[in-house]
Amino acid sequence: MALKDYIRSIPDFPTDGIVFRDITTLLKEPEPLKAAVAALAEPFAGEQIDQVVAAEARGFIFGGAVACALNAGFVPIRKPGKLPARTVERIYELEYGTDTLAVHEDAIKPGDRVLVLDDLLATGGTAKATCELVEELGGEVVACVFLIELSYLGGREKLGDRRVVSLIDCPTEEDR
Repeated sequence: MALKDYIRSIPDFPTDGIVFRDITTLLKEPEPLKAAVAALAEPFAGEQIDQVVAAEARGFIFGGAVACALNAGFVPIRKPGKLPARTVERIYELEYGTDTLAVHEDAIKPGDRVLVLDDLLATGGTAKATCELVEELGGEVVACVFLIELSYLGGREKLGDRRVVSLIDCPTEEDR
């Protein structure tokens, strides 16, 4: 199944010059949705994964399902002020600005083996900040996994020597 066929590109969203990859067209179809979850989990099936960590909001859609497939826990990474207990935060750069991520300070235990998951790797800011939060709490980032990678933006380089898996590569802006 070609998951790429279920994703549409929306030009100039959320700002001029950005081509937004809309996954809602994949999410509404049961078979592609199941295939995406299975494909995101499959590379890690034989590994010990204690937690799957995903940033809001689209990462949540796949994060919980992949965590269940891997018999792991799920840790949400949120915007500041959205989590009820004490948090640690990280400011990071987006393709079109800056933002802040937060996680409960007790969400990751030292030594936890963590899979960082998101729907999209663009410039790498969100994924890098998520990895840094995990590592600050003592977790080990086993890998980062993405449904889509916009490889022309070079986000993979921000992740250093961390293992990166992406299901769909968009090597140019024109690719879906």
